[in-house]
Amino acid sequence: MGSEEDMHDANDVQSVEDDFYTGETGMGSEDDDYNFGDNYSDDSEDVTSHRQQQNYTILSEADIRQHQDENINRVSTVLSIPRYAACILLRHYNWSISRVHDEWFADEEHVRKAVGLLERTVEMLNARELTCGICFENYPCGRMSSASCGHPFCGACWRGYISTSISDGPGCLMLRCPDPSCGAAVGQNMIDVLTTGEDKEKYSRYLLRSYVEDNRKIKWCPAPGCEFAVEFVIGSGSYDVCCSCSYSFCWNCAEEAHRPVDCATVAKWILKNSAESENMNWILANSKPCPKCKRPIEKNQGCMHITCTPPCKFEFCWLCLGPWSEHGERTGGFYACNRYESAKQEGAYDESERRREMAKNSLERYTHYYERWATNQSSRQKALADLHSMQTEKLEKLSDTQSQPESQLKFIIEAWLQIVECRRVLKWTYAYGYYLPEHEHAKRQFFEYLQGEAESGLERLHQCAEKELQVYLDAEGPITDFNDFRTKLAGLTSVTKNYFENLVRALETGLKDVGTSNNQATCSKSSSSKSLGNKSKSGKVKAVAGSSSGSGAPSRSFDDGNLWSCDRCTYANPRSTTTCQMCEHHR
Repeated sequence: MGSEEDMHDANDVQSVEDDFYTGETGMGSEDDDYNFGDNYSDDSEDVTSHRQQQNYTILSEADIRQHQDENINRVSTVLSIPRYAACILLRHYNWSISRVHDEWFADEEHVRKAVGLLERTVEMLNARELTCGICFENYPCGRMSSASCGHPFCGACWRGYISTSISDGPGCLMLRCPDPSCGAAVGQNMIDVLTTGEDKEKYSRYLLRSYVEDNRKIKWCPAPGCEFAVEFVIGSGSYDVCCSCSYSFCWNCAEEAHRPVDCATVAKWILKNSAESENMNWILANSKPCPKCKRPIEKNQGCMHITCTPPCKFEFCWLCLGPWSEHGERTGGFYACNRYESAKQEGAYDESERRREMAKNSLERYTHYYERWATNQSSRQKALADLHSMQTEKLEKLSDTQSQPESQLKFIIEAWLQIVECRRVLKWTYAYGYYLPEHEHAKRQFFEYLQGEAESGLERLHQCAEKELQVYLDAEGPITDFNDFRTKLAGLTSVTKNYFENLVRALETGLKDVGTSNNQATCSKSSSSKSLGNKSKSGKVKAVAGSSSGSGAPSRSFDDGNLWSCDRCTYANPRSTTTCQMCEHHR
């Protein structure tokens, strides 16, 4: 889904780690509003101590060639065959060393026949002159060459044959002897001897690409212009990876990173955004067909007298779709239609009106989620630009103005990185919400509650990092309360991270802790104890004031008839209790 602008912006900022949602933050825990004390450390180890160990490796072109050579050497040594033969085997079995070994030792003869490796090399005839099998000219033996099969061809014909195959594309990696009856493989050893420098470079490029594109453990980064590849440990958890070019994507489906939403939901959402179905819904909801030519017409004026466009030019009533020649003062004039009202009372228009109303509701629902999805996408792009500006320009200026070393201002970069990541997560939660079944009311209510809390926390963090920081950037000298701002921003970063941990955890488990019937209170209580407590290291509960932003998400109140939400810690308590079971705050 990621646009080229997003990818381009991402290329200008430092690499954002894969996972914001595991481990501890290394922050202190005092009694201030954000549970964040003066003992905060900006040391880089504190910043990265909570990051999950990467389950992937970024490979440059040099790394890819090194891995490729190591694999070829390994197979060549184990099977006691030349390097070119090992390369042919690996390419045939998609660069899987284990599969090469298994197949070779199971049936070497079958494998040799399949890939074109002869058990014994056949030498060319030892004669003064030989006839080329392509041009049928006679040449001295020294000007002739052959593959392991011994079929002789002149140098010019070999070069033309190989050059044509290379020009045709990656199929040249499976090149065989030019003799139609022969299946002997032509390896890289002959390519290097018989071709020009340009063809050698193309062949080498195809071989390098084959190592990535045919290997199930490696994929190219999909960002435009990026030449890095990613080697992934299959079955190791999250598919989200972050390339060295700073573009984050899903290794499984190659779309932009979309955790915690699964690939199937993302595929449906992308298809829906690009499909014509919503255009048809809009046409059905906002237009009516001309009774004569059936072309859809949108009513853009107040009068009910409609005239179709040329060449039709049919005049009709917008309400009943009857000819306007049969209308006038007796039928209600230009702004009403007695025929339509009487027919409607008889039920004549119920089906068409019902279909139009359903299409309108469907369109409004899709628009609601799409607009918020697109808004968060735009906000993330703006945050990426702000992060780049902060790293390249503003941080140095702030360091000079406030007399603080840049090493002590890393909390600002950490806040912007958190904003960028949270905008990405929040964007995809709207795709998740669109496909959440309408009949699962408890799940939907709990999802909207978590989404609202997360979005509310993110808006407070974004406001602080964008607006409140500007005061210190515009100042001409040090401001005494800068340390208070440091505490507030770092605390909001920590709290926002916790809110999004709750949201990500709940969505990745499919909201399974929430019941769909009478056990709603019990399940919501269990989920809240896991997700909404937001305990710090000291065991205290973090409290953040505020309400959700205008996203359509519910407010802090968990109004489902069975629960009430604590104003201090947001814990969802049974309606029958008057004291919060988590922080003992009175209702």
